Amino acid sequence: MATKAPAKSKTKVRPLHDKILVRRDEAEDRTESGIYLPESSKDRPKTGVIEAIGDGQLNTETGERIPLTVKKGDRVIFSSYSGTEVKLGDEELLIMTESDILAVVD
Repeated sequence: MATKAPAKSKTKVRPLHDKILVRRDEAEDRTESGIYLPESSKDRPKTGVIEAIGDGQLNTETGERIPLTVKKGDRVIFSSYSGTEVKLGDEELLIMTESDILAVVD
């Protein structure tokens, strides 16, 4: 019996301006020593992968867009309470501003 991969959401989301759509990494289910963690004690990861980015902040003086410094596919570290959680189909994603991102992991 073949297992079915989770279905991707058919809803397209395009963040506006300096907003970024991030798929949060999965929480660890056990410690480094191998002890399994109950659901209530798992920490929410502060890392994820950028799924989509906006077109940049508008420069009010020149009317041009200021491009973002991150790109789709970057693995990022963000602050603990950053972003707004949104649910699209079966997926839970975060929408945040570029300033919520602390670092890009190479």
